[in-house]
Amino acid sequence: MTELNSLQPFVFTPPENPPHYVRILAADQTVAMKSGMVTLSPGQSVGEHSTERHEEQLVILEGSGVVVADGMGEQEVSAGQFVYIPPETRHNVIAASDSLLRYVFIVCRVPTGSAP
Repeated sequence: MTELNSLQPFVFTPPENPPHYVRILAADQTVAMKSGMVTLSPGQSVGEHSTERHEEQLVILEGSGVVVADGMGEQEVSAGQFVYIPPETRHNVIAASDSLLRYVFIVCRVPTGSAP
C-alpha cells in the first residue's frame, strides 16, 4: 500500500491518438484506486471479466456501446453517461456504433469484510 504522505496531486492529459489502453492511475499514485482509458473500435469488446473484489465506474467519453453485466443484462450507453459495476460482477463492454467508443474506468478495492 502506498504511504499517504508520499501521494501527490497531478493532472493527466491523454495522448492525442491514444492506444487501445492508457493507464491513468497506478498503484503507486493512489491509496486504493486504479484507472485507465479504453478505446474500442466498432464491434470490438474488452472481453468478459469480473470486478472480483473491486467496485468499478465507467465514464463514457465518446461514442456509444453496450455494457453487459450480471444483474443488469444488456444496457446501451453513450457519451456523457456513467456506469457502476458492483464487486463480484461479470461484465463486458462492446463498441456498438460506427465510431470509436472511448471511456475511462475507475476501480477501487473493496475492504475485507465489506459487502457483498
